[in-house]
Amino acid sequence: MVKYDEEFKLKLVNDYLDSDLSYVSLAKKYDIPSPSSIKNWVRDYKSQGVEGLKRKKRKSKKKAVYSVQFKLDVVQFVLETRASFPQAAKHFNLNRSALVASWFNAFQKAGIGGLKPKGRGRSSMPKKPSHDKNNEANHLTPDQELVRENELLRLENAYLKKLKAFRENPNAFHEKFKQKWHSNSKKKDSD
Repeated sequence: MVKYDEEFKLKLVNDYLDSDLSYVSLAKKYDIPSPSSIKNWVRDYKSQGVEGLKRKKRKSKKKAVYSVQFKLDVVQFVLETRASFPQAAKHFNLNRSALVASWFNAFQKAGIGGLKPKGRGRSSMPKKPSHDKNNEANHLTPDQELVRENELLRLENAYLKKLKAFRENPNAFHEKFKQKWHSNSKKKDSD
């Protein structure tokens, strides 16, 4: 992101205010990627003067953190005075009216809870409940365990018989499958 100095911003603001050029034409003239930057500078200049064009220097690299009470005061100011977001930002000496808009919308949706700070970073993944088959088996009574084991042995036995039959004569298996398919298709046609 390109940073523009205060003198350059002031030159563009004065150029906009003293001429009939639009934001788009000024952006083209001075090779600025977005005309919204010029629009913001003009708005900041009109509301705060030359101070509005200065880059805000932070003492640390952290974002400014506002208390819930301060946010609530700003929202109440907007509600009581019916001030616009830029007017409220100017009144409370905030450099961005988008902050006021986001606080106002959060308050409208969730009340005071919407003004509380949110956790930073990604939220952790929820813990998946362990569906251990052994846990299910441990909860069975001895009789239920025997019935379950018996069912598993029957399934295994049936599978092994079919596998043995297929290995001994694969063609017979295919013929049997074709006959079943053929008879099923006739039933569907007659319906």
